[in-house]
Amino acid sequence: MSPNLNPNRKRMAWVAGVVVVLALVPVVAGSFTVSLLNDIGIGALVALGLVLLTGVGGATSFGQAAFVGIAAYATAWLTTTQGMSPWIGLLFALLLTGLSALAIGMLTLRLGGHFLPLSTIAWGLSIAMLFGNVDALGRHTGLSNIPALQVAGWSLADPRAMYYLIWVVVGLACLFSHNLLQSRPGRAIRGLRGGATLLASVGADAYRVRLSLFVTAALFAGLAGWLYAHMNRFVSPSPFDVRASIEYLLMAVAGGLGQLAGALVGAALVLVLKNGLQDVLPMLTQRAGQLEAVAFAALFILLLHFARGGVMGLLRGWRRRWTQRRGTTQGPSRHDAAPVAPLAHRTLPERGSQVLSVNGAVKRFGGLVAVNDVSFDVKAGEIVGLIGPNGAGKSTMFNLLTCTLPMSAGQVRFLDHDIAGMPQRAVARLGLARTFQHVKLRPHMSLLDNVALGAHSRTRSGILKAGLRLDRAEEQQILQEAQRQLDRIGLGDRAHELAGSLPLGTQRILEIARALAADPVLLVLDEPAAGLRRKEKMALGDLLRKLREEGVTILIVEHDMDFVMKLVDRLVVMNFGSKLVEGVPSAVRADERVQAAYLGSVV
Repeated sequence: MSPNLNPNRKRMAWVAGVVVVLALVPVVAGSFTVSLLNDIGIGALVALGLVLLTGVGGATSFGQAAFVGIAAYATAWLTTTQGMSPWIGLLFALLLTGLSALAIGMLTLRLGGHFLPLSTIAWGLSIAMLFGNVDALGRHTGLSNIPALQVAGWSLADPRAMYYLIWVVVGLACLFSHNLLQSRPGRAIRGLRGGATLLASVGADAYRVRLSLFVTAALFAGLAGWLYAHMNRFVSPSPFDVRASIEYLLMAVAGGLGQLAGALVGAALVLVLKNGLQDVLPMLTQRAGQLEAVAFAALFILLLHFARGGVMGLLRGWRRRWTQRRGTTQGPSRHDAAPVAPLAHRTLPERGSQVLSVNGAVKRFGGLVAVNDVSFDVKAGEIVGLIGPNGAGKSTMFNLLTCTLPMSAGQVRFLDHDIAGMPQRAVARLGLARTFQHVKLRPHMSLLDNVALGAHSRTRSGILKAGLRLDRAEEQQILQEAQRQLDRIGLGDRAHELAGSLPLGTQRILEIARALAADPVLLVLDEPAAGLRRKEKMALGDLLRKLREEGVTILIVEHDMDFVMKLVDRLVVMNFGSKLVEGVPSAVRADERVQAAYLGSVV
């Protein structure tokens, strides 16, 4: 295959090749191979949900087999005891699985650290035990005589017939997941690893994003459970316990948690290896059953030792090195598409009108008063600097303005809204955009996607609409806006580079572009010059002056007095948590109190 072939065409050629091979397998393969591939397809569906949930979203679950079981038992009960169609069973299974995931997610997803995976073990155990102790579900003997699926009068009782349905469902699930990740909700999902504060800064609710992702992964497991029940035509509790959940997670990790194809590769690797060990070990020892888990674990550890990103991570590394050696191109450097109607823009306040008003702001941490009765205003169309030496309380004041921290006393009004106590995401939606002292970009996302994340609050498409590719018009608007902001900051020709490859100074400018994509009324910058070299500071200053000329209102929280003196219209100086002085740069520079606060560093 030509190395200069368009990457999208190359990808489509690979996908077409895989589809052709899968379509021909039942024609040339034996019954055992077809049955094994059916199991791989069902396992891949669950693993695909885990790639999204754990690999992309960063939430580890040891309970996905329970969702497989809920769907399997739901359709089994409805079709055997109530005599209803398996297709009605599909709707019932997905409804019950989705509601269960919603209830469990609402109870557990606010838990952080190791508590979340521990909680998934708890409900994974309890649901499997429930299956074995309900008379209507057959207790530990399970439910049998589940009817086979039928399509237009054609029975799918034969594994070869079921094979095509399973792999069509897997293909559609992969396509849905791919569409999802290349969309507005997908960028929010990929932003989850950046933390709740990052998502809140663009107007997204990390908890709701994580909950919707959790339910989506559960629905994938529910599809797998429905297929499992009507393929095997018998269900019992043992395939849905925590051990099965660990195996599903193992599939995702072995294939590669960071890539959708890792679900298919991992499911194939784990199940083929498992079957291989069951064939080989009895030839070597009479204790094959006891040694199977040990041998499997040893092989898995070896895989992670040599390929921590799984099989797909290993292949991706090889491909990257091959590309670098061959010097092949990686596709277009910018997003150029047919122009579409732009996203709606806010009406900016009249220049000189009051945008932000801080009155008597106080923040206490126990007995420490970090901000003590600070008041100042910011007017439309100006750049205001909030400066002071280290420990002056600037960062705390910044967090109060952006509602990252609650105020102890005082008032902050933004566009005639009292925002003290409001969630950070709500303030962002009002038009207050921010950057971070320590850069918060997603390094494995492109510049274009990082900036497009900033437009999250300006659009509305959800997971279902994105996965079904019904959001294309809105998506083109978002990408067009992101490209416009990249052009605005001088990075338009690097749209498809990874953000993690940029130097620190360029990353800080990229963060400003992401904030501008939110169409803000007020842009609040947290020490944007920190760690920058002289030329980078000059470029940043030029950019901010250009934005001011375009009507953007800017508040800079900074400790570099020399940088802001040449840039801002007014300065507010803090020291020991209190406002020391406020005025134009020349008056502030000459103030003896300011010179004393900076220990004579400014003369």
